[in-house]
Amino acid sequence: MTDDDLIVTKTDLRGHLTYGNDTFWEFSAADEVATLGSPHNVIRHPDMPGGIFRLLWDRLQAGEEIFAFIVNRALDGADYWVFAHATPSYDGACRTTGYHSMRRAPRRSALDEVRSVYQQMRAVEEGEARRAGAEASLAWLVDDLARRGLTYDQWVWSLEGARG
Repeated sequence: MTDDDLIVTKTDLRGHLTYGNDTFWEFSAADEVATLGSPHNVIRHPDMPGGIFRLLWDRLQAGEEIFAFIVNRALDGADYWVFAHATPSYDGACRTTGYHSMRRAPRRSALDEVRSVYQQMRAVEEGEARRAGAEASLAWLVDDLARRGLTYDQWVWSLEGARG
């Protein structure tokens, strides 16, 4: 993924794909006709901690945006990292109708720390039921960041920083 690539997707309230730009279809190696209507997690990488997705869904369902580092696995098996910005989408009456995400290449310098933190989160999830593991790893992340004097958002932006 290059700095010029911008991946855009939209989902319904359940996280099923309703739109993907050409860049999304290229990187995901998915067929648009066959994949529209499928859960967005069709490209979820097995090393991605559930706690990050728990945080993502909690924020989106609270009407908040979120930025996150995500590793995806394309349908052809290729892995690719993105820096994602996800937001709720609204209708004219201000009701949430789905979610919108734009993703771009992350700073390469951030990925060593992100991989390390995500590996520790996955270790917390190991052997737990899916939901319990996601909640436990999110709690671990919040505690770990608090020990460092950071919120999640401060941590993300300390790694991604301003682009020039």
